[in-house]
Amino acid sequence: MHPFQVSTQVSTPVSAEVLTRVSAREAAARTARSVLLDVREADEWAAGHAPGAVHLPLAELVGAATPPAEVRSRPVVVICRSGNRSRQAAEHLRAHGVEAVDVVGGMRDWAEAGLPVVDARGGNGSVA
Repeated sequence: MHPFQVSTQVSTPVSAEVLTRVSAREAAARTARSVLLDVREADEWAAGHAPGAVHLPLAELVGAATPPAEVRSRPVVVICRSGNRSRQAAEHLRAHGVEAVDVVGGMRDWAEAGLPVVDARGGNGSVA
């Protein structure tokens, strides 16, 4: 390049990773190696949730200074009722260095796929 010539090359930043969203069936398949984190409110959880899921409402998750220990050690699959809160939670976790995906369609799609739903007492649950 000539000393008085100006470079026209523009540096472009690397784009941020896109959040991975998975189906209910894909989420169920991932639970063997991942934490299934349910971010719904207590009454939604009590009515019906996936067996083995960890319950932590979205407001508590985002209000904590750091993600809880049970979601820092393994990949996380986040679920809510329909997929909105789980997307927010997964984005929050990823911003804190946690490997996280969310479930498109949430517990509604989980139940519609015929996957198990239990209530607070371990009986058959329902998803509103």
